[in-house]
Amino acid sequence: MIDEKTAIRTEHLDSGYGHKVIVSGVEICVERGKILTLIGPNGAGKSTVLKTIAGRLEPLGGAVYIDGSERSRLTANEIAKKQAVMLTDRRPSEKMSCREVVSLGRYPYTGRLGILSEDDKKAVDAAMELVHVTEIAESDYNEISDGQRQRVLLARAICQEPQIMILDEPTSYLDIRHKLEFIDILKSLAHEKDIAVIISMHELELAFITADEVICIDSEGGISMSGKPEEVFSDESLSRLYGLEEGRLSRLYSGFLGGLSRDV
Repeated sequence: MIDEKTAIRTEHLDSGYGHKVIVSGVEICVERGKILTLIGPNGAGKSTVLKTIAGRLEPLGGAVYIDGSERSRLTANEIAKKQAVMLTDRRPSEKMSCREVVSLGRYPYTGRLGILSEDDKKAVDAAMELVHVTEIAESDYNEISDGQRQRVLLARAICQEPQIMILDEPTSYLDIRHKLEFIDILKSLAHEKDIAVIISMHELELAFITADEVICIDSEGGISMSGKPEEVFSDESLSRLYGLEEGRLSRLYSGFLGGLSRDV
């Protein structure tokens, strides 16, 4: 019996490209109002798992369930109304303003003609204001900075009004101020609007203060550990995950491991 709070889960999920499995046996369960964060070495397969959960890659084994229904049984429009995806390796090839990019988040609601209603326009404006990109609304999306592009993509995801958000290393190009603002917005969306968030991150400090639950994907293509941040973020477990001499992380993150408050 699946808890009604469960928004998305995987069952024996194998992720990869072609016929090659990169990460195997992924079992996750994300409730509405919670943030699940994936961490692990570069190349371990965090992005591959996210793309499979998001439907960009077909599972090589197992299944993904949304609200208890297997993804493959849902229509594209049904999925679009439930799930927003922010993968930073995708850019529009044609010239588009930032407002037009954000407006793409409304396509599940506009019908075949794609005409925005007044309510759609209000949702676009509100999302842009929330992430502070209103001032670049008419700028060419391909001409703005990487950091601005990240915030525009977040606005697009927000105005889609999803129940689930899937984000792949969205803070990578942001300065520290915008990283913290980004995290504050994600937390508000999850905890106040009851959205389930799945996010990959490589900044350990940010992952610690962001996550309700953490999953560690190791270089062998499996989940080595999962749990609350306080349980996962120890020198021993992180050193094992990243293949480092024990104690080295403690020296690097002096005052962080075992001591940083999540109330940021």
